[in-house]
Amino acid sequence: MSTASKARAIMLQGTGSDVGKTVLVAGLCRAARNRGLSVRPFKPQNMSNNAAVADLPGEAGGGEIGRAQWLQALACGVPASVDMNPVLLKPQTDIGAQVIVHGRMRGEAKARDYQALKASLMDAVMQSWERLGEGADLVVVEGAGSPAEINLRPRDIANMGFATRADVPVALVGDIDRGGVIAAVAGTHLILPEEDRRMIVGYLINKFRGDVTLFDDGLAAIERFTGWRCFGVVPWLREAALLPSEDSVVLERAVRGRGPACKVVVPMLSRIANFDDLDPLRAEEEVEVVFVPPGSPLPSDAALVVIPGSKSTIADLAMLRENGWDKDLAAHQRRGGRIVGLCGGYQMLGRVVRDPHGIEGGGGAEGLGLLDIETVLEPEKIVRNVSARSVIFDEDVAGYEIHLGRSTGPDTLRPAVTIDGAPDGAVSPNGRVWGTYLHGIFSADRFRAKFLEELGVRGGGTDYRAGIENALDAIADHLERHLDVDALFAAAR
Repeated sequence: MSTASKARAIMLQGTGSDVGKTVLVAGLCRAARNRGLSVRPFKPQNMSNNAAVADLPGEAGGGEIGRAQWLQALACGVPASVDMNPVLLKPQTDIGAQVIVHGRMRGEAKARDYQALKASLMDAVMQSWERLGEGADLVVVEGAGSPAEINLRPRDIANMGFATRADVPVALVGDIDRGGVIAAVAGTHLILPEEDRRMIVGYLINKFRGDVTLFDDGLAAIERFTGWRCFGVVPWLREAALLPSEDSVVLERAVRGRGPACKVVVPMLSRIANFDDLDPLRAEEEVEVVFVPPGSPLPSDAALVVIPGSKSTIADLAMLRENGWDKDLAAHQRRGGRIVGLCGGYQMLGRVVRDPHGIEGGGGAEGLGLLDIETVLEPEKIVRNVSARSVIFDEDVAGYEIHLGRSTGPDTLRPAVTIDGAPDGAVSPNGRVWGTYLHGIFSADRFRAKFLEELGVRGGGTDYRAGIENALDAIADHLERHLDVDALFAAAR
């Protein structure tokens, strides 16, 4: 093989996007850890606006990685590193994205231009691959999209382009919940070139509901068409809903809270980012979190509206107005409702957002005017994990910052939090509207309990982190029962 990690490795690739690869990789990482193995996650290229800040710096320094790789590192019981996701694409428009390499912003590229960059990015991928395997027993690799996208194969760095370069065997994942899984697996076998097909050591079926024996004929059909072995059929993993999600497609079918005592409303911005900030609220029994799609009004019975992060603040401000959500927010405020803005959402709450450096195309936009602040977008990107303290509730909080911009104005004299002793965010004079650049603030259990108490929720503040750990353990247990994990790990090389 041309280049290889010192650890053994197995890669999961999907018959399509959103087949559950991220959760399966996390579960396998936790299963390997429970077996006493030193395990690491790896995703060569990721596309997501849900980013995390790496716990450990890579050789190029610390920075951004996909939220999924942060979760998978947690499953492994190791600090997250930028080498776990060397290339991260953060979509800004329908045809362009910010390109993050080894945790640092390299620039912006349109989809067509990005294809030309891939040859140089493969070098970055392989550098991380070499470093990541040092001292590990096993690396579980996650592909992106599908290897069946053969039109992208010549410059691929995310699926078979990486697998063949690093000589990593592949297990194919099919999603039976969306239908057509026999055709998806057999069709992938049919259209892959022989060089890629020989990398596949077997397949597994994910998201099965009901009696698995009813699919025996389906498995037999796949074997006839492909000759591949089946590693198992995974049932619908309900615990997956308790894990941070990376792909905003899940918001279109988000499960609402079990007790509608307190309704939290979140407008689904076109470039919504870091929406997992809301996960700790969704985990509370007495909270219902509703993501409102474009074309629908914000519900009038909301106790709280959260304006989430955005990859394109100015464009999403325009979207808010196009959907009439600015008027809904004003009405919500008049009714005495509370409003919180996080990162880009915080910027939108101010009087104006200025873009003198053309970061989002130049010019600027009028804000919602709910906080007396103004924001200037600046080229230097702040990326860091932080410890902080809530000024409003006098509780320790923690999280991370990923933003371009600086906000100033009279309401910043009432900061929402302090970070390393420095004020951050702003609070309205009546205290009902506030914003901050701090992502992850709702993960702090004691802060969340006090915050929800003001909204009429008693007994909030469940141990959110413990819930994630328990979900990972439960998923690992399911995989041990329903997959031939021994065979899957034995196929690694």
